[in-house]
Amino acid sequence: MPRRRRCAGGGKEKEFIMVIEANRREERGKNGARRLRQAGRVPAVLYGGAGEPVALAVDVHQAKQVLRTAGHNVIYEVQVEGAEPARAMLKDWQLDPVRGDLLHLDLQRVAMDVRIRVRVSVQTTGEPVGVKVDGGVFERVTRDIEVECLPSDIPEEIVVDVSELTIGKQLRAGDLPLDPAKVRLITEPQRVIAHVIAPTKEEVPAPEAAAAAEAAAPAEPEVIKKVRKEAEEGEEGEGKGE
Repeated sequence: MPRRRRCAGGGKEKEFIMVIEANRREERGKNGARRLRQAGRVPAVLYGGAGEPVALAVDVHQAKQVLRTAGHNVIYEVQVEGAEPARAMLKDWQLDPVRGDLLHLDLQRVAMDVRIRVRVSVQTTGEPVGVKVDGGVFERVTRDIEVECLPSDIPEEIVVDVSELTIGKQLRAGDLPLDPAKVRLITEPQRVIAHVIAPTKEEVPAPEAAAAAEAAAPAEPEVIKKVRKEAEEGEEGEGKGE
């Protein structure tokens, strides 16, 4: 499991950095990758920034722990023997389509003093008054937004209270509680995040339409049989009177 260490910032410890210990991978190709996995290691590559791409081998348990953080914009410190530690983020991964085994990790270097664009999950809390009082329906429209900020300022997630939403009212990206001094919204400010809509009413036909539909409906089998029988009896009576 990757170790976590505190990263000092602003004179105090304020964030956690996940540490990945890796080795350089000399053997390349499918056969080399297969032998690496059989030995309990996962092929990986570290690229981007000012450095050259580096082929790595990561312990399978560490690699799986990294994969569990996918989508959370975690900053890792990649430690490779004989090289300076590098900060990186998980950019991509490959899984076996049949067994689901982890086959490869892509790690991209990040500079802690350079702003980057990332997608951040948006979560809602509270029950909208439009649902609780007026019986409306709450709908989530957008589940994440794109922002630009320094790696150390990436929000883990954005949580917003929707208790005040009434029927017809919308929560938009521009309404989200972001610190403009640290985080710049890239997603369109008018993008709808969530809203409350009026409940759908089942249409009840008007009395006149219901009566017309009833009159146009075919007669029940019993009624048809009765009418036919009365007609036959009338024909027999006429025959006797002739």
